[in-house]
Amino acid sequence: MSERLELDKVCVVYEGARGGHSAVEDFSLTLAAGRIGCLLGPSGCGKTTVLRAIAGFEPLRSGTVRLGETVLSSSTVHLQPERRRVGLMFQEYALFPHLSAGENVAFGLRRLTASARRARVEELLKLVDLAEAADRYPHELSGGQQQRIALARALAPQPALMLLDEPFSNLDAATRERLTLEVRDILRRTGQTAILVTHNQAEARAMADDIGVMHNGRLVRWGAAEG
Repeated sequence: MSERLELDKVCVVYEGARGGHSAVEDFSLTLAAGRIGCLLGPSGCGKTTVLRAIAGFEPLRSGTVRLGETVLSSSTVHLQPERRRVGLMFQEYALFPHLSAGENVAFGLRRLTASARRARVEELLKLVDLAEAADRYPHELSGGQQQRIALARALAPQPALMLLDEPFSNLDAATRERLTLEVRDILRRTGQTAILVTHNQAEARAMADDIGVMHNGRLVRWGAAEG
């Protein structure tokens, strides 16, 4: 079940030889359950660091990350990434080359019975319109098909939140435009709360319900996308 995401005055500091560097400073937003948010900005502005902090890959210097009623991170709490009920989708598809498409989707479903796992895989492959590709291997799929399998794999455990880090940047322009709309429609059909990170304004407008503009580690605007 998707849940509301709240970040309150989040600060992430990278320690270096010359002391700490604030990658994200005083960052606050609320994303309602079932909505797609986007963090928009150039490389180095801190948007991927925010995603990493939500996922549990970066500790907070201060502030709070909350998903539903659960505190994921604060200055005193750090829930392990595998316990956060967060799905991840990256620009590198990270599919296992030795596993078929269906086996890739099933990878995170080991706790289910074999029959339940098969049913969930069939459901997800139909959702991403690749039911016929269950037995094909990643190298036999196009870039767009691989990305849809990666999305199905991330959705399979029914995460409360989906994080998408520049997921279309390795695709050609036509495929990127088409896949942006396809992924948006899939996320909306499933009622999935999600945050996309991108530097592409057209992609942000096409995909998101709410858009945040980042600059130098700070959120300078957050609100509903212009329709």
